[in-house]
Amino acid sequence: MGADVEREIWEPRSGDGVGPLRFGMSPAEVAQALLVPGPQKQVGGPYAQEDFPDGVKAFYDAGKLACVALDAITGPQVFLAGFPLAGSDPKQGQQFLLDHAAEHGNCLLYTSDGSLSLTDLGVLLRSRQVGAARLTRPLFVKEEWLDSEYFRDHLPLEGASG
Repeated sequence: MGADVEREIWEPRSGDGVGPLRFGMSPAEVAQALLVPGPQKQVGGPYAQEDFPDGVKAFYDAGKLACVALDAITGPQVFLAGFPLAGSDPKQGQQFLLDHAAEHGNCLLYTSDGSLSLTDLGVLLRSRQVGAARLTRPLFVKEEWLDSEYFRDHLPLEGASG
């Protein structure tokens, strides 16, 4: 998906997933929901990762979808109360989440890398460097994972810098 192509718009599913993806799906169900034969890249381990076209990364816990990370530029766009979660200024994104939490009573969590999450909605807003700009990169995470030590310490930090 190039910069001149309009991004697909996905809806957040408050703690249940994003767009066509639902937490608990198998890798085959994720590929089917994304209308692709399979991932472009797979990384094994206890928390497997699959990279799909158009800036979508899926993370699994025991073979079931637990986290979806969207690229700041090429991933689908997701709006929360009208705010674009992908590709925005990180300071504006954090302020939006703080304001949203204050208005709606959401639970906030700061991760070890300084990212902010609305845990009850399963939204984690990270940022990454894109050329000269730093832009937001949303992750949608099942709530139990946001509280896990493994997630806070490791997943998916790769997107924070690249």
